[in-house]
Amino acid sequence: MTRVGFYIIENTDADSRARLALRLAEKAHKRGHRIFINSESEAQARQLDELLWSFRPASFLPHALSCDDADEQICIGWGQEPQGHDDLLINLQTSVPDFIGRFQRVAELVNQEPARLEALRHSWRHYRERGYALEEHRLPSV
Repeated sequence: MTRVGFYIIENTDADSRARLALRLAEKAHKRGHRIFINSESEAQARQLDELLWSFRPASFLPHALSCDDADEQICIGWGQEPQGHDDLLINLQTSVPDFIGRFQRVAELVNQEPARLEALRHSWRHYRERGYALEEHRLPSV
């Protein structure tokens, strides 16, 4: 069954979720996982695409935007069905995507913005009511 981790950042910085997504993707990549980052929008996906090239000077994370090629280890999308990915889903959208059940792990990223907190509560209830294994990770800042 899919394990769902809620990564709760203790700040209201709008960019903190994107920074955390990059850190989680880097960590998972080093461990050999295949990652699908589900962005809020095409604009955010393109921003993450740019950031993955340069967020750490000494590292490179092979990735693709929109992933028509299922061979990419890291794929960035914005709501479309992920092709060939079922390992780790990093969800930046405020809603629970329809395709979460195919993933082994889901990371929900939330900061202290009121709208994000409300979405977190709704998502938590959604997952709990369906019997998903839930984990909570509180992070001071990113």
